[in-house]
Order: sequence, then C-alpha cells, then structure tokens
Amino acid sequence: MIGQLTKRTQDILGKSELVIITERVDDVALLIGLMKKIGLQEVLDNHIPRHWKQRGLSWGWTTVIWLAYIMSEGDHRKVSVRAYIGGMQNTLSQVTGQKIEPLDFTDESESCLLKYLSKPKYWHQIEKELNEKTIEIYQLAKETVRYDATGVSGNHVVHEEGLMQFGHNKDNPNLPQFKMMIGALDPLGMPLVTEVVSGEQADDSLYLPAIKRVDESLNLTSLLYVGDCKMSAFETRLYIAGKGNHYLSPLPLTGQTAKEIETWSNQGVEKDFNYQLDLIFRNNDKGQEVLVASGYEFERSQCSFVEEKKIEWIERVLVIKSPTHAEQQIKGLEKRLQTAINKIKALTPERGRGKRQITTKKQLKKAIEKILKEQQVANLLSVEYEKQTEQKIGYVGRGRGSQNRPKQVIKKIRYSIVRVSRNEEEIDEVKDRFGWKAFVTNAPQVCLPLSEAVLTYRNEYRVERIFNRLKSRLNIAPVFVKRNDQMTGLTHLLTLGVRVLTLLEFVVRRSLQEDQVQLPKLHPENPKKSTDKPTAERLLKVFSNISLTIIKNRSGEIIRHLTPLSDLQIEILKRLELDSLLYFNLENTT
Repeated sequence: MIGQLTKRTQDILGKSELVIITERVDDVALLIGLMKKIGLQEVLDNHIPRHWKQRGLSWGWTTVIWLAYIMSEGDHRKVSVRAYIGGMQNTLSQVTGQKIEPLDFTDESESCLLKYLSKPKYWHQIEKELNEKTIEIYQLAKETVRYDATGVSGNHVVHEEGLMQFGHNKDNPNLPQFKMMIGALDPLGMPLVTEVVSGEQADDSLYLPAIKRVDESLNLTSLLYVGDCKMSAFETRLYIAGKGNHYLSPLPLTGQTAKEIETWSNQGVEKDFNYQLDLIFRNNDKGQEVLVASGYEFERSQCSFVEEKKIEWIERVLVIKSPTHAEQQIKGLEKRLQTAINKIKALTPERGRGKRQITTKKQLKKAIEKILKEQQVANLLSVEYEKQTEQKIGYVGRGRGSQNRPKQVIKKIRYSIVRVSRNEEEIDEVKDRFGWKAFVTNAPQVCLPLSEAVLTYRNEYRVERIFNRLKSRLNIAPVFVKRNDQMTGLTHLLTLGVRVLTLLEFVVRRSLQEDQVQLPKLHPENPKKSTDKPTAERLLKVFSNISLTIIKNRSGEIIRHLTPLSDLQIEILKRLELDSLLYFNLENTT
C-alpha cells in the first residue's frame, strides 16, 4: 500500500505513529478525466517540443494539471500552483497515472510552457488537432461559426512594443488592455481559434485573420460565419463569398448604409401598413410564442476582384424591425424630448438678481437650435417666444437728479419663452422608423430563410459567454503576467479551459435532452427545481466537499477514505461518459 503513495506522503507516514493527510479532490478528478477523454495532453505533446531543462512530466500533463487547478480554483497565478500541487500529490498521481512532483511546476517551467503556447507555429497546430478530435469524439455539428472580440485589462506600464495599450476599453477606460478575437463553434460556443493582438487595434481588422484560420482548420465550404457589424466590411464579405462560405451580419449605420437605411425603413413602414411584412416568432422561457421581429428582404448583386480573379455573388439584404429595440429607442426619444423642453424653458428665467436675460432674437434662436441639435430632436418641437420691453424714465448721466436735469426713457428688452409644444405628427413619423436594422447574407433563402437568419443572429450571446467565463470563472483579468509572450500564452491556456467547460456543459445538456429527463438539486436556493439545461459552473459545484483522507494508525496500517459520491454526482459522471472509478480508485487499496 505504501508503494502506491507519493514519496512525500511515505516520508510523513514513516515519521509518526498516527498521521492523517487530507486532500480536497472536489471536481479535479472530473476535469482531468474529461481532458483525458478529449486527448488534450496527447495533442499538446504532439506539437510542443521538450525543453532541455524539463523534468519527467510532459508539457501535456503539465497543462492538464495546471488547467484543472485554474478551473477549480479560478486562479491563474503561477506562484499559487506549486503549493497546490504539494497538497494534492496523491490525488493527481492516481488520476493521471503520472509521477507528480511540485518541482514540475516551478515559475520557470510554467513560463516556458506559456512561451511555447504563445508561438503560432505550435498553437495553430494544437487548435487544429483539438478541433478535429473534439468534433469527432462528440459528433459536433459543423455549420455555424461565430466571431467576436473583447479586451482584457491590467495594471501594466504601456510600452511601444507591448500588447498592453490604451484603446476603446468597455471594462475600464483608465487601464490599458490587449484584445482577443475568438471564433466559436455553434451551438455549444466552443472556441475554435483565438487571436491575441495589442489593445489599440480596431476590431474590424481582426475578423479576417480569424476567419482564414477557421477555414484552414475545418477545411469546409458552405459554413455560416456570424458576427457583428464590424464583420460586414466589404473585404471580409468578399473573402467569405470567394471561399464558398456564407456570412450573416448587420450593416453599420455609416457611409452609404446610413443614407439607404431611411429609404429601407420607409418602405418597411409602408409594407407594415399593408400587412406585407414577414412576422418572426420564438418561444420564450415560459414556452409562450412571442413576436420578436418583422421584416422583408431584397437582393442585390456584388462583384469585385481578388488577385485578378472576378468574384460575383448575390447578396440578400434583410430589413428587420425589432419591437424591443423600437421600444428602447422610443424611451430614449421621449427622454431627450423632455430634456430639451426643460432646457429651452430654462433659457429665459424671470427677471431677478443674478438671472441673465437673453436680449436679442438671434441669441435666443441660436441657443434653442443648439439644444435641439444636442438632444437630436430638431423639427420635433415648436417654440413660441415673445419680446418684452420695460420702459423706465431716468436722468441722463450719473449722479443725483435735480429739477432742471435732463431726463431720458430707458428701455430694457428681454425675450421670454411662452410655450414649447411637441410636433406629434412628426414625432409619430420618427417613431415609425425606430427599431429598423439591415442585415446582409449571401446564404440562399432555401438554406437560411429570413426568420431563421434573425433567430440565428440573436444567439450571438453564445460567444459572449466565452468572454464571461474567461473574466469570471477563470479570472483572466487582471492579468498577472507582464511579457507579451506570457500574456499570449496565458490567454491561449485559458481558452483551452473554456473549451473544456463548454464541452462539459454541452455534453450533459445534450444527454439530458435526448433522454427527456432533468437533473435535480442543482439550485440550493430552490431545492425543488430541476433542469435539463444546467451550466458547467453548477455541475462542478455539485462535486465540492469531496475529500481523500489517508490515515496511518499506531499499528502501521494505512487506510484511504474518499467522501462517498452521491447519486447526483454519479449521474453527472455517467452523462459525461466518464467512469466513476475516476473517484473510487482514489481509495483503492489493491
């Protein structure tokens, strides 16, 4: 039995009569088991060369164990890993079948691993092989890929050649950031490719490199690429169409589109009046069918040249009205109208000490026009004003008056706002044009009908969940590394963690829905609630408080005890197609 324990544990047990060693297993065995199933350690070892200073543990197993720690603890700091390994040697050695030592996880070895992961010649091949293996193992659909970018902030000193730069930062404008572009496979939202660039770069230029890498990785045609309005740049659409794939993205309200959208929305209003719009429904969380959009479409021809090769295709323009978006815009308009009314009325206060008056018509008109322009409500409000003149007889010049001193009539002129009224007819016309947005796609209507195109784009939140997991579960920000290669390598490492969490969630959900059953007891706040759409975070939380205890009594006998698994824990392992022996073998004394 002692031969199955780590050397450190054997040393401790050999020095005392009674020793108790406890290791928190929790979800670590599950996570390592899942990474072994997808062959993560094999893929990494296939492409990352050994370092001459490297100890016995391969880079693949180093990555798997480090990732298990990060996903379980939410801590990507290198300094924390070594202490963690020291308290988990028996569990990690048993689950991986490898000899695990804390010296395998020094700061130097972890930095070396991140450096390898940052290099495109290794990372691109790792992503490509992982994509092939996971798609094959779990029989994933290869039809739709979503793209989006985000920034990751940190308290770093900005250098000219550094990744950390000041740019448009949604999280904290006062901090520098680097940017990452991710292409994710629908419907599970699994990262396929990751690009890391400096933080000052615009998102528009990041789409094409990521799309090209997905093309190389999947090597398919008729894929549907979905992204936001920055993906609709003509060069990006040209490349996708030229490769025989399809795109779906909204058009930005800039350039020619800004001029055309008014005409398209007016046509939509007319079609709506004549009941000629297609209505788009979907089921909400309560199973009720609700209207989410309405719209129409038309076709236009596109043509350009790529390396003297002429590319022609038919592009569909989908003009869509969203009731929710229209309602939000109407609320914004009403707020701006009321703000404009209040500001205009405040232009002409009653006479009084310290109350500055407007004395010329030109001055008043200029002030009114400025407010209307600021609030974007020109022509929607009518302002009535009047000229008020106050006459007063006073002496000419300064000083006291006298009986023979000449007098004069002093006129004080002010302009006063009498009424600010709403132009309801014009306001209604503006409101009718609210909620309209234009999308473009080159997918044939038979493959992607208008209603399906709208609903497909509305699932854009799936790629946003990747960023949410990176910033919450895996705590990528703030970044605790400084060098460019370390930031890039760490980002790549954490996207591998997101890939594992995404697969975990997707596989369990698919199994539950195929069997038409639900899992109970995942919501402590509502014990009676069951669900067939559990999140990876709640599934992992079920495995908290599982401990391995190793006891040496006074007679020299060594006993291993594992917290018994619950029926729910065994059920989750079954849904993941993982053997419960992952845990039971930890206390196996044979």
